[in-house]
Amino acid sequence: MADHPKPSARARELVAGAYDIHIHVAPDVMRRRTDDLTLAGRFAEVGLAGFVLKSHYVPTTERAAVVRAAVPGFGAVGAITLNASVGGMNPVAVEIAARGGAQVVWLPTVDSANQRACTAADPEGATPPMWARLQAELREAGMAADPVDVVGPDGAVLERTRQVLRLIAGHDMTLATGHLSADEIDVVVDAAVAEGVRRIVITHPEFTSQRVAIDRQRALAAKGALLERCFTTPHSGKVSWETWFEHIAAVGPEHSVLSSDLGQPFNPPVEDGLALLADRLLAEGFTEEDVRTMAVVNSRRLAGAERADRPAGAE
Repeated sequence: MADHPKPSARARELVAGAYDIHIHVAPDVMRRRTDDLTLAGRFAEVGLAGFVLKSHYVPTTERAAVVRAAVPGFGAVGAITLNASVGGMNPVAVEIAARGGAQVVWLPTVDSANQRACTAADPEGATPPMWARLQAELREAGMAADPVDVVGPDGAVLERTRQVLRLIAGHDMTLATGHLSADEIDVVVDAAVAEGVRRIVITHPEFTSQRVAIDRQRALAAKGALLERCFTTPHSGKVSWETWFEHIAAVGPEHSVLSSDLGQPFNPPVEDGLALLADRLLAEGFTEEDVRTMAVVNSRRLAGAERADRPAGAE
C-alpha cells in the first residue's frame, strides 16, 4: 500500500470520542482495506468512539451487532442504503432495519435516478469510486435495475418516500440524502422536516453528482440539516481542498460534520481519516473548537450515540 501522511498527536486528541459516520469496510462485495472487527480495535486504540458501517448493497445492522458484542463499549452503528438490492424505497426494509437497531438510512446512492443520469465529469486525475466498476458489471450482465425514484415527474416527493420518512421519524433514525440531486435534496429535506425527522445529513454535497451550491447549503443548514464533509471527496480529486474549505467556512463549521468515507485499499487507513482532516483544517485556520464541533459533537448526534447501547428489538 502507498505511503500516507500520519495525523499529529494534537489532531488525534481533538477527534477523540468521535464517530466516523461514513466508512466502507469488509465484509463487502468489493475489496476493502480492512474489516469491521479489526477496525473497531484500531478505532478504540486511537480514541475514536465508533463508526457507521455503510454498504451500497446490503444492510449492516447485524454486522454492527456482532462488532459491539466482540468489542464491548464500542459504538458500531448499523445502517441501510435504499438501492435496488434492498428493494429501493422499501418501507418494509427500513422497518426491519430499524427493529434490528439500525440508526442511519441512506436514500439511494448508486441506483438513484440522479446518479444514473449524471453526466458531470470528474476533474482530470480524479479517482473513480470503486462501485462504478461493479455497477458496470451488473449492466453488462443484464442485471441493471431501474433507477430508484424518490420524487415524481412533477418534482414532488413520492408517497412511498414519505412513508420511509415517517418510519425514520418514528424510530428517531438519521436520514442521509445519498446521491440525490440538489433539487431532490431540497424537497426531500422539506418533507423530512414536515414528517418530524430530527437528524438529517446532506451526503457529501461536494461530490460530483451532488455539487450543492453554497446558497442551497446555507438554506439546508437553516432547516436543521448538517452538511457532510468527507475526506475522500477532495483526497480523490473530485473537488479541490480549497473549495472544500471555502464551503465549510461559508456555511459555518457548526453546520458541518466530518466523515472519512474511507475503506478503499488505495486510500489512507480508516482510523486516520478524521484526524487527517483535523490537521488540514487547523492548518487552514479553523479553530480547535470548530474541529471538535464538526468531528465529535455533530458526528455523535447523527450516529445516535445516546442510543448506541440500545439492544436490538428495543424499538
